[in-house]
Amino acid sequence: MKTNELITAVWPGHAYPRGAHWDGEGVNFALFSQHAEKVELCLFNETGRHERQRIEIRERTDDIWHCYLPEARPGLAYGYRVHGPYKPEEGHRFNPNKLLVDPYAKDLIGQLRWGDALYGYTIGSKREDLSFDRRDSAPLVPKSRVVEPAFTWGDDRRPTVPWQDMVIYELHVRGFTMTHPEVPAQLRGTYAGLGCAPVVDYLKRLGVTTIELLPVHSYVSERHLAIKGLSNYWGYNTLGFFAPERRYSASGNVKEFKTLVKTLHSAGIEVIIDVVYNHTCEGNQLGPTLSLRGIDNASYYIANASNHRYYDDFSGCGNTVNIEHPRTLQWMMDSLRYWVEEMHVDGFRFDLASALAREAGEVENLGGFFDAIRQDPTLNRVKLIAEPWDLGSGGYRVGNFPHGWAEWNDRYRNGMRAYWKGDDGQIGELAQRLTGSHDLYGWSGKRSHASINFVTAHDGFTLHDLVSYNDKHNEANGEDNRDGNSHNLSWNCGAEGESDNPAIRALRERQKRNLLATLLLSQGLPMLLAGDERGHTQLGNNNVYCQDNQLAWLDWTPSPERDALHTFVQRLIKLRREHPSLRRRNFFEGKPQDGDTDKDVCWLKPDGGEMMGQDWSDNQARCLAMLVSGSGISERGAHGETLHDDDFLLLLNSHHAEIPFALPPVRGGEWLLLLDTATQTIPPADNGLPLASPPAWGQASYPLQSRSLVLLTRARTLV
Repeated sequence: MKTNELITAVWPGHAYPRGAHWDGEGVNFALFSQHAEKVELCLFNETGRHERQRIEIRERTDDIWHCYLPEARPGLAYGYRVHGPYKPEEGHRFNPNKLLVDPYAKDLIGQLRWGDALYGYTIGSKREDLSFDRRDSAPLVPKSRVVEPAFTWGDDRRPTVPWQDMVIYELHVRGFTMTHPEVPAQLRGTYAGLGCAPVVDYLKRLGVTTIELLPVHSYVSERHLAIKGLSNYWGYNTLGFFAPERRYSASGNVKEFKTLVKTLHSAGIEVIIDVVYNHTCEGNQLGPTLSLRGIDNASYYIANASNHRYYDDFSGCGNTVNIEHPRTLQWMMDSLRYWVEEMHVDGFRFDLASALAREAGEVENLGGFFDAIRQDPTLNRVKLIAEPWDLGSGGYRVGNFPHGWAEWNDRYRNGMRAYWKGDDGQIGELAQRLTGSHDLYGWSGKRSHASINFVTAHDGFTLHDLVSYNDKHNEANGEDNRDGNSHNLSWNCGAEGESDNPAIRALRERQKRNLLATLLLSQGLPMLLAGDERGHTQLGNNNVYCQDNQLAWLDWTPSPERDALHTFVQRLIKLRREHPSLRRRNFFEGKPQDGDTDKDVCWLKPDGGEMMGQDWSDNQARCLAMLVSGSGISERGAHGETLHDDDFLLLLNSHHAEIPFALPPVRGGEWLLLLDTATQTIPPADNGLPLASPPAWGQASYPLQSRSLVLLTRARTLV
């Protein structure tokens, strides 16, 4: 079909699959709307700028409006106009003057341009959203586009990294490569740029197993940001739940994302994507009409029970998607399956996941959403990670998501920050988090990898800023520094912001090493924020969601401090990978295993004595040791054999003074130093062997420096 020709044949088509589906001969269109009275399919030229034809869809099966166009081909741009009642007080907001994006669109063409015509009501009317706007929104709205799904995956295989072996690396597609000197300029900030050989090689050499991409679903920037000359950088404002974000595409082709996944899989790296199904970009009752609102507002969103004009907002973004409706739940499941089956992603991190578990306003841990995933033969085999809270009552659910799910553990983040900051009464919390948070996950029979341990994430301070700022500095966001979290558990080490003082700079580098070493030596699943291994700073801004500029982009400029920190992290990850004791599947039991005489974990005081009940309640205690036995770690090797490892002694001191720490005796051997954050000592890159053998300080005690972490090991002689 030529672009200037009209469609002459319209066949009934089928209600499934939903969306626009090219079958090799024509295109089937299917759109769900329970309350619509009429649906029009609007066809546009190849640029999406000019509407060429409207086709009334006359077939309706089980509330699915459908037709088949035998003359249509991939590349066709389209949208919908949906007729029905405009009665906001009853939950209906149909307005055929507004062109609507297909909820199943696999690709979008054009960018949203803000204007009053995007709203279903008349901006400025005294009746607000009860008024009705008759202006055509088509010139301002991105158009859906039919895609050719064929792609040569070849022998692509998922790395399927075991949970306990994962090291997650959270990164932003655009920000990671925007200033990378080895990425071609035209590819920076794109899927193709992230898949460049120098970038993939960097990830492999660092040792991460899994990248977690901030949202790559198509999204729009909020109008208030556009007015300020800013834009949505993070992408938590979704418009298209099947279509990859085109701003990250150098080619403008959906296949570019597939190529990225295939490339990373070839390097043995998994791809997890951050998904936002709890709300959409349409906002509250005063937001624009772009897709779901105009297609069937009453079915897709949770209306307030007392007045359907308003929404129940558990997301803080104006609306909450109503997955209690079977068609809405189906749409979400279809989207997830598409990204697994067609895009080959390895899993998902669900933003504000508690909102997806709400039924009748209450969070149900065994509700329909979890049932749908648990029984799905595609989705129940991929990695599922929850941000286990939302903004509604009862939404904080850390430790309560079902089996098969891992969770972002903010208790770990807060506990480790508070401990290394030097706060009182943190010893007990430190021990719980170091050992995988058994108190949160062990009660339900889960394993330690249910805990996603992190110290920093995209939302909040970077690691460098965590040790450089006491307060947030978000003035660049244009909200008078009111946005972002004010409770950061940060410490600037004696000066706010960047400093030329050598002592302060040295202390900050030590604190970074302390936090990173703690993270990578803890049981559970570690997640690194991209750039932390390079000392990336956002100059104290802990909410760069709207900063698509060098404030948020990673700085790849080398420096001695950055290079040293990168090497430190690289070797820590290598150390973790080489020792199963540091990444157990099962929780410690506090007793001997497999006939060994030593407990699998033992807690020691600086005098060498074992921690007792009253010791855990000492608010002034800031020094602790964790002795881990490597014998019989309840793990099995590739051939079913019981795995053994060396013993490890982890010493931690967040006190401002040096503490001599009495070392437990070694039978037929000696303690060897693996790591000391006070001196940056860590195994060399080539073989991971200790640097000191035997240690110069003798066997009696170790001079544990102020604010430092030490890892010692002793070899086990196995009979």
